[in-house]
Amino acid sequence: MKIAVIADIHGNDLALEAVLADIAAQGIDDVINLGDHLSGPMNAARTADILMARNFPSIRGNHDRWLVSLKPAEMGQSDRMAHAELQPQHLDWLRALPPTLVHRQELFLCHATPQDDLSYWLEDLTADGVVHMSGRKRIEGFAEGIDFPVILCGHTHIPRAVRLSDGRLVVNPGSVGCPGYDDDEPVFHKVETGSPDASYAVLEKVKGRWNVTFRRVSYDHMAMSNLARKRGRDGWANALATGWVD
Repeated sequence: MKIAVIADIHGNDLALEAVLADIAAQGIDDVINLGDHLSGPMNAARTADILMARNFPSIRGNHDRWLVSLKPAEMGQSDRMAHAELQPQHLDWLRALPPTLVHRQELFLCHATPQDDLSYWLEDLTADGVVHMSGRKRIEGFAEGIDFPVILCGHTHIPRAVRLSDGRLVVNPGSVGCPGYDDDEPVFHKVETGSPDASYAVLEKVKGRWNVTFRRVSYDHMAMSNLARKRGRDGWANALATGWVD
C-alpha cells in the first residue's frame, strides 16, 4: 500500500499539477493533503478548483484558518491576495476542513503540531533566527498521546522524517508550492530549501512497518516566479525561482 502526502501548496497550481501527474505515474491513487492550500500571490482559485474536484482527505492549515476567520484588512498580504480571488464555494470548502484527521486508522494528520497549527515541530529556531532540527525531547513531547504509527505534519516546508524512540514515524513531506519564505515570528528567520522543485512524500507499508520516500518534481517554476514578481512579491519570486528567499 502506497500513500502520497502533499502539503503547503500555497496557490501554486502548476506545481500541484506536476506533483499529481508524478503521483499518477506511480500508480498511486491514495493522496492526503496537510493544509495551507491557497495563500500566496499565484492562482488560489484555480488551485482550489483542482483540490475540490479531487476531494482528497484534507485538513486546514494556519493560512486556511486565517482566510476564513479574518477580514481582508486584518490579513497578511499573501492571504489578502488569495482571498481576493476566491469565490464563496472555495471559502465554504476551507471552512469545512478539520484541523486534524486520522486516515486508514494508522496515519494522524496535522498541519504544524497535533496541538496547534502554528508551532514548528521538526524544526526550531535559535534566539537569532537560525533554523535547525528540533531536539529529540521536544519532538517526542509534541507526539505524546498520538497513538498512531505515522504522524504527518507540514508548515515548515522542509522535507524531514524522524523515527521516534517507540518506532512511530513523524514525516513532513515538504512544500508542493513554496520552497522558501521568511517570517517575523517569533523572531525574524528564513526557511530555504535551496531548490525550486515541488516536494512531496510517499509512504509505503512493508512487512508491517511504514517507510517514507521523498520526491522532488520539476515544473515550470519560472512561470510562477514571474507571476509573483509581477504582483509585487519579490521574496516569493526569488524563492520560486531558486529555493532561496534572497
